[in-house]
Amino acid sequence: MSDRFNPIKEFDMVIAVTGATGKLGQRVVEQLKAKVPAGEILALVRTPQKAAALGVAARAFDYSRPETLAPALAGVDTLLLVSSNEIGQRGAQHRNVIAAAKAAGVGRIVYTSLLHADTSPLSLAGEHRETEAALEASGVPYVILRNGWYTENYTDAAPAALAAGAVVGSAGEGRISSASRDDYAAAAVAVVTGTQSGQTYELAGDTAWTLADLAAELSRQSGRDIPFHNLPQAEYAAILKGVGLPEVFAEAIAGWDVDASTGALFDAGHVLSALIGRPTTPLAQTLAATLKG
Repeated sequence: MSDRFNPIKEFDMVIAVTGATGKLGQRVVEQLKAKVPAGEILALVRTPQKAAALGVAARAFDYSRPETLAPALAGVDTLLLVSSNEIGQRGAQHRNVIAAAKAAGVGRIVYTSLLHADTSPLSLAGEHRETEAALEASGVPYVILRNGWYTENYTDAAPAALAAGAVVGSAGEGRISSASRDDYAAAAVAVVTGTQSGQTYELAGDTAWTLADLAAELSRQSGRDIPFHNLPQAEYAAILKGVGLPEVFAEAIAGWDVDASTGALFDAGHVLSALIGRPTTPLAQTLAATLKG
């Protein structure tokens, strides 16, 4: 979809969303369309043709191709920078975007970071800290959304757990304050349609749960006895590799579970529900949606 068919400069405010065809980005765009005219929304994606179903203007935007960035940001007032999913490359990619936003005169950047990124032991945290530092140094007004874990990170594996007859992981009794992607999208929408600047929000679900709780809920909803088996990190990583995950990613997931066992994914601040004006989505509801397909 080109700007010619959906002009974005007719309005006083233009909100651009990077990664708009991704799992979070799509939800942000859909929720934004309920708040502002579609003509005020711009999808920034690698392949604009794939964004046609979003019903908003789209421009080519590739984090790793700096020459595509500043032109695509022309006329943008607020940029939602959804963090890249290319672990190991994200620091450089995000710096490219921030530099381009400054060059294009973007008025404000809203960035999706990681819960407690400044202190988190998660291997993911380093690149988020780099990005937060780049935002601060840029001089562009910004807001940081430190997103906790998506509930879907675990519930998407429910069919596999049913097939295997158990929930497995290395999180022990660690409590996970997750929320759904829709919840985090709602937070992003609340901020990009507001006037905040300079804030850092620690965002997490209202009710924390353990993997044993997940197994119990899966048992309840499936009518089967699905236990939780807590495994050593190496054994869990081996299982993940055995089902086809790349070795680096399998090792990372197992490591994140171990970090969760020591509280890395827990937060009791209830900032997310306060920001979106409603309780966050319960684990049971997200699990039910997954099982329903």
